[in-house]
Amino acid sequence: MSDTPDSAVHPYIEQHRESFLDDLAAWLRIPSVSAQPEHAEDVRRSAAWLSDKLKETGFPVSEVWETPGAPAVFAEWPSDDPGAPVVLVYGHHDVQPAAREDGWQTEPFEPVVRDGRMYGRGAADDKGQVFFHTLGVRAHLAATGRTTPAVHLKLLIEGEEESGSPHFRALVEERAGRLAADAVIVSDTGMWDEDTPTVCTGMRGLAECEIRMYGPEHDIHSGAFGGAVPNPATEVARLVAALHDERGRVAVPGFYDGVAELTDAERAHFAELPFDEATWLRTAKSTAARGEDGYTTLERVWARPTAEVNGIGGGYQGAGSKTIVPASAMAKISFRLVAGQDPDGVEKLVRTWVESRVPAGIRHRITFLPATRPCLTPLDHPALQALARAMGRAFGKQVLFTREGGSGPAADLQDVLGAPVLFLGISVPSDGWHAPDEKVELGLLFKGVETTAHLWGELAAALRRTN
Repeated sequence: MSDTPDSAVHPYIEQHRESFLDDLAAWLRIPSVSAQPEHAEDVRRSAAWLSDKLKETGFPVSEVWETPGAPAVFAEWPSDDPGAPVVLVYGHHDVQPAAREDGWQTEPFEPVVRDGRMYGRGAADDKGQVFFHTLGVRAHLAATGRTTPAVHLKLLIEGEEESGSPHFRALVEERAGRLAADAVIVSDTGMWDEDTPTVCTGMRGLAECEIRMYGPEHDIHSGAFGGAVPNPATEVARLVAALHDERGRVAVPGFYDGVAELTDAERAHFAELPFDEATWLRTAKSTAARGEDGYTTLERVWARPTAEVNGIGGGYQGAGSKTIVPASAMAKISFRLVAGQDPDGVEKLVRTWVESRVPAGIRHRITFLPATRPCLTPLDHPALQALARAMGRAFGKQVLFTREGGSGPAADLQDVLGAPVLFLGISVPSDGWHAPDEKVELGLLFKGVETTAHLWGELAAALRRTN
């Protein structure tokens, strides 16, 4: 249990509520859209604004780190406790494009508060969730009487997450010494819903490829040659059809080698969530659930590896007919990976599998994009349990556990730094990430503040260094 008394946290947060929201609104007014070159200077302005605000918060070190693209912000606040663990917080200060004509009720970069919500691009993704750490650490100090945090606190706030983090891993590798930590907190995620506080324990990795097959040198007449030469469109279709077996498992030999299986405890935690499959299907715009046999829908999208055909094409696709054997065809396939799978190893397996299925007379080429590794923190890890306790104190109820089916740069932090990754987010599905009228629920935003006020003491107790 941390030494941060609840009775001292609430008054401090309430006392600084309005100034906190004013500062957040000022940051949201900076249109830090990393994907649009015309906003490059705004992204720089956002980084400078945050760096200055972190200095004002009390961080003795606050720096803007340049990359070949948009800048990141690094801040550091050492603890005066020699046994304090080192904790790194990750988030991002760039945002998605937004314009009033996209369907916003108000200007996306003129934040407004109505009905207990703050509307504006970045309110939830991710400026709001980054910014609650500033008031949280101040509340932690005020409530404990400390002059430094109970942990050696570091922040790394990226500027290119909404553009695919093209330079992030290189930055982490280059600055690994400065970023070294005993645990990483990622505040770029959410909770199950407004009434169900949850902690995410991991994200899947991602490997993507494009497979092209080539037959005749150019399209040829299907009457004169069809049935007597290999057809690349047919071979691509056969390959795609063979990607899964009758149980819904990926049929690439060796694909499941090393996969971390769900524990009974994890399956029990997933089952506790108020999941309604009919509602989920409506959100998915689908009429049936389907996937690997022996697993629930949540287990399939959170904890099992998958292969999906993202696109397939070849030959004539215009109006009417064109009776040909096409010269080429292609398929785009993505593989979601889980703990225990190595993207490089999966790439080799897929290449071998494809090569084994290409008949004589067909040439092929496989191109893989840069991969993302999976990350997972075990339920019994002391840092994860500390986060759950801190969040439980803030929300006053039991915290449940989830995973994320998608992928993100968090895995690079785990891979390079060798530290467990914990996900602290208070956003909910209705916040509309990447959509018009993005918002953050103010009640939940301040629960995030309160969680961090308790978190540093909880982590200090759980991870205290003894050497």
